[in-house]
Amino acid sequence: QVQLVESGGGLVQAGGSLRLSCAASGNIFSIDVMGWYRQAPGKQRELVAAIISGGRTNYADSVKGRFTISRDNAKNTVYLQMNSLKPEDTAVYYCNLRGLNEFWGQGTQVTVSS
Repeated sequence: QVQLVESGGGLVQAGGSLRLSCAASGNIFSIDVMGWYRQAPGKQRELVAAIISGGRTNYADSVKGRFTISRDNAKNTVYLQMNSLKPEDTAVYYCNLRGLNEFWGQGTQVTVSS
């Protein structure tokens, strides 16, 4: 089993920044993709950013230029640096890991006030 522990969420004013972290532990045999998804009230969960094992990244159009995903392979940790936050970024952010199986974190709340 794999555990994903997220941290770094919180309340921030519009224009501010937050950095999310997600540390993976347990029986990690391979990691193909690590990423972040988010789900706002009444909306479907959506991909925010992902980083593939070779280092290639993928971003939702709504966050391009504002968010940066990075990964520390030695620590099995993925980060999401979020700058220029907007109220529409308010959501629960979930860490995701895909390898032989897929795993999800418990989610961390990000609230951006106007």
